[in-house]
Order: sequence, then structure tokens, then C-alpha cells
Amino acid sequence: MIPTLTTDRLTLRAPERRDFDAYAAMLADPRTSYMGGPFGRAQAWAEFNQIIAAWHLDGAGGWIITDGTDTLLGEIFVTQNQHFPEPELGWTLTRDAEGHGYAQEAARAVLAWYWANTDATTLVSYVTPTNARSAVLAEKLGAHPDDDAPRPDGENAQDTTVYRHMRGAA
Repeated sequence: MIPTLTTDRLTLRAPERRDFDAYAAMLADPRTSYMGGPFGRAQAWAEFNQIIAAWHLDGAGGWIITDGTDTLLGEIFVTQNQHFPEPELGWTLTRDAEGHGYAQEAARAVLAWYWANTDATTLVSYVTPTNARSAVLAEKLGAHPDDDAPRPDGENAQDTTVYRHMRGAA
């Protein structure tokens, strides 16, 4: 049910149990503070299962980003958590994978898949204002800040910038 997507350098595939140790290590990194981390193994397991379950609930979910081997470089997902007002395109990379353009390459593949497989005209990325790397990536993907967009429950404009992706944008 989870499609495999490929780019010139990457394979985006379904999460598998064998990915969990590397996934948990990625979410334990202090850099995940932008998304509510760092996470212990129990919370990482819940996040891991959530990106899989979303496929069954919503027809979209998460992929493990690899370099074509089984080396986990990160995750990318389109999900709508219960406290999110809209579906979100989000990403997380391992520390070693940052700075190589992997997130942009993976996100372009996921956006192409999403527009081809849904009738949605918009998608958001929720970015913590101090997360400059994700803000730059959202803009490279053609998204623009949407100051009027609703935020996830309990968050405001100081907590979260909403970047809006539009069908047909760059």
C-alpha cells in the first residue's frame, strides 16, 4: 500500500521494523527540538507507527529516506495529526544526512506524488520560526508563509510559521 518513490540519489520506501533503531536515534538527537523532541524510544516508537498508520487512515503517510542502500537518512511524510488543522508535509534528517540536498530532493518527489494522487490543491508545512533550515527548504519548494492559516491546537504565530504549498507551484 505504501508506494516506493525514487529520485536520482534516493529511495523513499515504507518504514520497516529493521529501521527502528536508526529512526529512534534520529529522534533522540537534540536537533528534533523543533518538532517537540528529543524523543525517548517509547515516543519514537509511537511516531514510527503513526507514519505507517496514516497510510491506512488517510491514504498518505511517511517514508523512510535512504540512499538506495538500507542506510536511513531520514523520514518524510504527509500526515494530518489529530491536532493539525490541515495535512502537513514534514521532514527530518539524520545529522550526517544534513547539507546534501536530500530533504529537498525527497520533498519534491513526495509533492509530485501527492499532487498526482490526490485532488488536494494545498498542503502546509509547520515550521518553528527558529528552524531556519526548514524555512529555507519550504521556500525552495515554492511554499510561502500563510499568516492567516490556522495553527495546530495550542500553537500561535510565535510558535509556528505555516508555509503553504500550492498545486502547480515551483
